[in-house]
Amino acid sequence: IYFDNTALAQFIGIVALNFILFSGGLDTHWQTISPILWRGVSLATIGVFMTAVAVGLFVHYVFDFTWAEGILLGSIVSATDAAAVFSILRNRGIALKGYIRPVLELESGSNDPMAYFLTISLTSIVMSGETDMSVLVPSFFTEFIIGGAMGYLMGRTSVWLINNIGIRSEGLYPVLTLALALFTYSATHYIGGNGFLAIYLCALIMGNSNMVHRRSLLRFYDGQAWLMQIVMF
Repeated sequence: IYFDNTALAQFIGIVALNFILFSGGLDTHWQTISPILWRGVSLATIGVFMTAVAVGLFVHYVFDFTWAEGILLGSIVSATDAAAVFSILRNRGIALKGYIRPVLELESGSNDPMAYFLTISLTSIVMSGETDMSVLVPSFFTEFIIGGAMGYLMGRTSVWLINNIGIRSEGLYPVLTLALALFTYSATHYIGGNGFLAIYLCALIMGNSNMVHRRSLLRFYDGQAWLMQIVMF
């Protein structure tokens, strides 16, 4: 089957990843991740960066890539895949000692913003041949701050709206939640924030709040995450 449409492939991948991250955030318990929050965040940011640099060093010296090309390749492979981690740890019932499982789940669910930022930045550097840290560093913090703020705001707003809108048909609540999730990503991306961080944080707040039809929404998005994993892989 001949396929050569990068824009469509990117669109499908982003939509699928949004569903997977949203489902993972809904099903993550705050009591589980709060003791290991900084470990997971450190792995999702510093760990991803160190992996990208390590891979970049290797391919630079072994395969004669340029520094920028090497780190770009490292950025692409640096992030743990959230779909694979959630699927293996949750659906196969693998028991890991101590805090290893929640650290892995938190890291895999929150590392995409860092990998996304590195990949986009290094792609621009490779194409232009110029490195402007005065632009990249502020852009990094801007994306994360806006993404975090939007995720928190939309999480609280979504919980309030779902609890107070009073829809008579329970079957429409997954539709409302879907609209809120996609709006969270799209609005955050539109104003310059990181949409992946926003949608994961939004789902994390929703999943740990008192919300009507919470159990049915969890089941619905668990099924959607499975479907998106099939589409993605």
